[in-house]
Amino acid sequence: MTTYAEAPAGQEAEILQLYRAHLSKGRATLAELFGTHMEVESQGAWVTTSDGERFLNAGGYGVFIMGARHPRVMEAVRRQLETHPVATRILLEPTVARAAEALAEVAPEGLDRVHFALSGAEAVETGLKLARANGRKRTVSMKGGYHGKTLGALSATAKDVYQAPFRPLIPDVSHLPFGDIDALREELAAHPGEVCVIIEPVQGEGGVIIPPKGYLKQVEEAVREYDGFLIVDEVQTGIGRLGEWWGLDTEGVRPDVLLAGKALGGGVVPVSAAIATRKAFRPFDKDPYVHTATFSGQPLLMAAVQGTLRAVREEELVSRSRELGARLLPRITEIARRNIPDLVVDVRGQGLLIGVELVEPGLAGELLIELFNHGVVANHSMNGSSVVRFTPPAILTDREVDFLLDSFDKATVDLVRRSATMPEGGN
Repeated sequence: MTTYAEAPAGQEAEILQLYRAHLSKGRATLAELFGTHMEVESQGAWVTTSDGERFLNAGGYGVFIMGARHPRVMEAVRRQLETHPVATRILLEPTVARAAEALAEVAPEGLDRVHFALSGAEAVETGLKLARANGRKRTVSMKGGYHGKTLGALSATAKDVYQAPFRPLIPDVSHLPFGDIDALREELAAHPGEVCVIIEPVQGEGGVIIPPKGYLKQVEEAVREYDGFLIVDEVQTGIGRLGEWWGLDTEGVRPDVLLAGKALGGGVVPVSAAIATRKAFRPFDKDPYVHTATFSGQPLLMAAVQGTLRAVREEELVSRSRELGARLLPRITEIARRNIPDLVVDVRGQGLLIGVELVEPGLAGELLIELFNHGVVANHSMNGSSVVRFTPPAILTDREVDFLLDSFDKATVDLVRRSATMPEGGN
């Protein structure tokens, strides 16, 4: 049997068939749209396919803030793998303690209790359970928000297409307009002392939606006024993605629970975390078995967390993200306005989270294909299907920045040609 890492060129058809047989026919169809390329290697900002082609990875849904296989993270993971990768979960184990300490050090003041998980959705579930354990049985999330697809997280993810097959979901969940502080205050006032609010600083999957300045601080103040519980979901926006350690830093917000993920594993392993105040975390302090998971805080993952946070600090990737975003956003905007003025609705972003909104979803799909044809991987937005999203790493060199912009320039020119031949209403 040939392993994934050993798969040579020419086996794309076989792998595609294995997808259809054992994974997802839909994923197989999606792969065909991108020419059935098979990724087999990654390093830094680049992904290499089995036929030797290289693609600049400006996608990855926010995971690769430090690129792929960062040497600091790889070194930490290799060392742990050779000594003690999986713990008993009974005895004291140093890597999880050190990782929690390191994460608390970069979190807002007062957030010093940590529960580690694997996926962002698991971190969301942790936050929602803490809210309930603290007496807040009602949940408010925002329209366009994305918090994952496990049952509790899905209840907060305000997208009918994801929710419909699985209803009934968790009861007493309301979805309010993102950026509308009056609607939130009305909901909180109607249920004082009962409401948990979960919110993103910028809605990544919503299509890179940036709220009005000061909105997040207003949310915090309203939650405190009506004795609510505040969860800020920074699974995608945290660890430097927005040009700050956390999106909430720009307004000095301190939630009850802060959620981290994606970039936290350094692009090497999956890991997430819920970081809470001592008061919010009290139910978990009382009973160490009330909320557990076999692979929570396992040494291999915790080594990656320590390596990631150390590298972000040492290489100043937070400020690098801010600087690169300030270069990329105006250039991407200028190219879009010049090349596709009739097809683009808006270009917006913060740090290295940049969205290009097209007039219809079909065009967004076509632009993703054209970008791929010119050597760049980007993403669509799960809740904003007309938006192409760029989440490049903060380690981009000047040459790689130029490559990304040149590819976007060529892709938008080709998009005009392609759209001219598309049937009315898209593809």
